[in-house]
Amino acid sequence: METFVDYFHRVVSNNEWWVVVIELFLIGLVVYWIVDFLEGTRGERLFRGVMFILVAGVLVLNLVVEQLEFPRLQHLYKGFLIGVLIIAVAAFQPEIRRVLIRIGQPRLLSGPAQQLSRTVEEIITAATELSAARTGAIIVIEMQVALGEFIETGVRIDAKATADLLKTIFYPGTSLHDMAVIIRGDRVLAARVQLPLAEAGSIDGVELGSRHRAALGITAGSDAICVVVSEETGAISVAQGGKLTRNVTESQLRSHLAHAMAGGVTPAIAGVVGRLWKREA
Repeated sequence: METFVDYFHRVVSNNEWWVVVIELFLIGLVVYWIVDFLEGTRGERLFRGVMFILVAGVLVLNLVVEQLEFPRLQHLYKGFLIGVLIIAVAAFQPEIRRVLIRIGQPRLLSGPAQQLSRTVEEIITAATELSAARTGAIIVIEMQVALGEFIETGVRIDAKATADLLKTIFYPGTSLHDMAVIIRGDRVLAARVQLPLAEAGSIDGVELGSRHRAALGITAGSDAICVVVSEETGAISVAQGGKLTRNVTESQLRSHLAHAMAGGVTPAIAGVVGRLWKREA
């Protein structure tokens, strides 16, 4: 412990204290942004593991080298860092690709309001057409609470959310039609996702099926909103906060989704979203 404190004092003494504070703040900010971006994905745990190895390795190596001369160990560790970098690039390929795509998106032409509006309309189109065909479906829209633990139970897709894609996924007989789809932003992250089931019960004297119980289960434990299409009747239901609203119309569904999804953006954007949805309705 004394060696560690002595090492820290030497680092600070070689620089102005405010420089060290600013550097540590910037490093922490970058790490926080990466962890926040990766939250709810497999990459989050991988990133934490890599950071632990790097930080622990640097501290141990520096402290050991201060006491003993291990030039071969230091040389091997430098090679190890290069290997970790190569492995990290390969392991984080989907996340890196997502970051580059997000940076390269033309934000001036397609802002958050337009993206939200298009995604909602695609979900509404899919739900109404699945309802007309009496094709069962359950669509979960992730909000602020990450659903990574449930996403990992399904099949990764990571494709733009469109009505055609959703209808294809839930088409009877396909390998992905059973269980749920999870949407984050304007992306379908996974299909055939296993959701927790709420306790068996009834609403207005009607016994709830497995899809409706799954919708109540996932929304009771998170802030997600869930759209359910009944296979028996074709009725559309919306679950949020552990409560189920059955037999909603297209305009009611649009209102539910507009209110829920606009809640996660700034008031100015929310106002634009509302105007867009009214215009498109």
